[in-house]
Amino acid sequence: MTVFTHPEFDHHEHLTFCCDPETGLRAIIAVHNTSRGPALGGCRMFPYASDEEALRDVLRLSRGMTYKSALANLNLGGGKSVIIGDPRQHKTEALLESMGRFLEQLGGLYIAAEDSGTSVADLKVMARQTSNVAGIRDRPGFDGKPSNGDPSPATAWGTFVGIKSAVKHQLGRTDLEGLKVAVQGIGNVGYRLAQHLSDAGAKLWVYDIHQDQMDRAVAELGATPATAEEILYLPVDVVAPCAMGAVLNDQSIAKLRAPIVAGAANNQLASPAHDELLRKHGVLYAPDFVINAGGIIDVYYERTGPDPDAVRQHVDTIGQTLEEIFQRSERDDLPTGQIADQLAEERFRHIPR
Repeated sequence: MTVFTHPEFDHHEHLTFCCDPETGLRAIIAVHNTSRGPALGGCRMFPYASDEEALRDVLRLSRGMTYKSALANLNLGGGKSVIIGDPRQHKTEALLESMGRFLEQLGGLYIAAEDSGTSVADLKVMARQTSNVAGIRDRPGFDGKPSNGDPSPATAWGTFVGIKSAVKHQLGRTDLEGLKVAVQGIGNVGYRLAQHLSDAGAKLWVYDIHQDQMDRAVAELGATPATAEEILYLPVDVVAPCAMGAVLNDQSIAKLRAPIVAGAANNQLASPAHDELLRKHGVLYAPDFVINAGGIIDVYYERTGPDPDAVRQHVDTIGQTLEEIFQRSERDDLPTGQIADQLAEERFRHIPR
């Protein structure tokens, strides 16, 4: 397994491999860039098929956090961590405390938050060993409801705002009544997104690897269940990937029937080249690190001072940022992801240390 010559290595500042035989912890922490501030990003737990798969994921995710925070105008850098293991089988308090000790060793260079496979409760266990965790404080949520620090509501709302922006630009519609949306992944973020879409009058098709989560969406939101093989290829208006990344590749893009891809999953493109391939197929792609920035915005305000109104206003700017990207994409005849990269790099590169 290589690092410096790895195809996903992008001048990352720091990479830590964490191993604790006593607790079974095997994890990787990646810090991509800290020019705007300390690296903040989720701690993911997933049963990766190989160490190489885990390394690839953490390198891509950490880079994405740099770009996400820059485009959201936050004084944060980009980092991410992954724990190798099944969160439903291998997660223990001892393992989480061990992860907290590794976070503490970095001295604040990287701050962990909730992600796929981890929860606020898990981060609170890590916090027994370190102060370098975020998104764990009880406070008023951005929606006015009590929050335990979970950034999922803000991520879901930002994705909803982004979908509305994409629908307006691509379809010329300002309402979502009757809009057909396929949601891949009905977890913490995906379910809340589906709720917002349902409340706005959209028709939903859903898939999740966990049957109970699909059943809930069908029972409570009137969604139509779909299979793993068909969820991305249904004849709908919007496909919203809200699970794992790299779902947009040569094979899947060729079979897309929706004119818009806009979802909360990180790193939806299997490679940067698929950004252009989507454009050639006439599909408007809302870059994932732009549309799913609501969570990092919410966590940022927890650290600077909880202010529900300020969080809501900041998250709502995601729609404006996407519209700027869509317009520049058409003007410059470049794919939306490339435009988003350019905007982000203008904000985090060449900043005096």
